[in-house]
Amino acid sequence: MSPGFTGSPLDRADRVRNDAEAYGALLGDWRARILGLDGLDPVLAAEGGLVWHSAAELSGSEELILLGLSDGKPHFVALAEAEGDVFRSPAIWRALSMLPAEDAAIYGTARSLIEWHNGHRFCGKCGHLTTLFRAGWGRKCGNCGKEHFPRTDPVVIMLAEYDGKALVGRQSRFPPGNYSALAGFLEPGESIEEAVRREIHEEAGITCGKVRYVTSQPWPFGGAQLMIACIVDAVDDAITLDTDELEDAKWISKEEAQAALENAESRTFNAPPPFAIAHSLLKHWATT
Repeated sequence: MSPGFTGSPLDRADRVRNDAEAYGALLGDWRARILGLDGLDPVLAAEGGLVWHSAAELSGSEELILLGLSDGKPHFVALAEAEGDVFRSPAIWRALSMLPAEDAAIYGTARSLIEWHNGHRFCGKCGHLTTLFRAGWGRKCGNCGKEHFPRTDPVVIMLAEYDGKALVGRQSRFPPGNYSALAGFLEPGESIEEAVRREIHEEAGITCGKVRYVTSQPWPFGGAQLMIACIVDAVDDAITLDTDELEDAKWISKEEAQAALENAESRTFNAPPPFAIAHSLLKHWATT
């Protein structure tokens, strides 16, 4: 199973982003579709997929971001001045559990771009207002001319492994019984391997060695992030918890992981949802 928010069917059409004539033709295409959003949350059709509106339904004042093309048909999302809930509500969790994988990938791209635009309305160099350009894939300062482009923040997410067991933890904001892989942002001047070892040691007090990359996933909440999933060998299993970061941490067997992934009655904890890379990582570890 591919990680969530991957596999978008849209052609991102980078070739038209700097071509004013080609982009203008897309804006005027009667087939253009606009992604339906409620604030920053997806609007779902009765069958569970995304809702798309006709361009004729627009007022004409919207700023549009080109998400891409499908069979030549342009797909846009309107830039909304909305703030996302970093910790996310049960409503968005339910919506994401219903979305087909391809729709979730499209939505994730749209949400990441909107949140980036809302956080970069002023130039980081001179402080003046910026305006949208490159079909919504950049902003440009009207004063100093500096161009700003969307960025992705790298995050390591990992399972420490020791004697056939893996380390999982939970934060106080998690729903009762939920555990996940540990995670943290890469810091400047740090490799993926160094970040994995540092985060495990900071949060659980465990020294680790060899790091093995597994997979990656874009994550659209709280800004655009790239989740880099790894498994790391632990030197020992003595947990010293950083209670500012984690409420609890524990070692689990592969049988416990399988029970959680299958939502079995015998499970000892609740696994992350299928669209989260922590789910994919736990499944990879439990089945290899």
